[in-house]
Amino acid sequence: MNKIQIIGRLTADPELRSTGSGVQVCSFTVAVNRRFNREETDFFPVTVWRDAAVNCNKFLAKGSQVGVCGSLQIRRYDDKDGIKRTAIDLVADEVEFLSARNEGGQAPSNKPETKVSELDEVEDDDMPF
Repeated sequence: MNKIQIIGRLTADPELRSTGSGVQVCSFTVAVNRRFNREETDFFPVTVWRDAAVNCNKFLAKGSQVGVCGSLQIRRYDDKDGIKRTAIDLVADEVEFLSARNEGGQAPSNKPETKVSELDEVEDDDMPF
């Protein structure tokens, strides 16, 4: 079984491109803190295909938090100097957007969050539950 789940933040804006046959593919890297040593971070290159790729490009940005579920794809190749190399990609089956979107439907900018003291007070009678 080849299944991996990660939660982390994008290190840069996603990159969308098309294959020669017109299939959309989106790539980005997710930084994930280690569970027991928060000072160490792993970086996972993620590849998303088709409609999900278009949505990732549209709604994600550098710093967006995402949950990704998929499989690891390991490729071995010889570089231009004949040195054997290994490339590892997380090919996403699912990408869950964990950051809130702004009013325009786009990924949030890196603006500071609103402080609780700046929020309007709500009367208990106004609550829908």
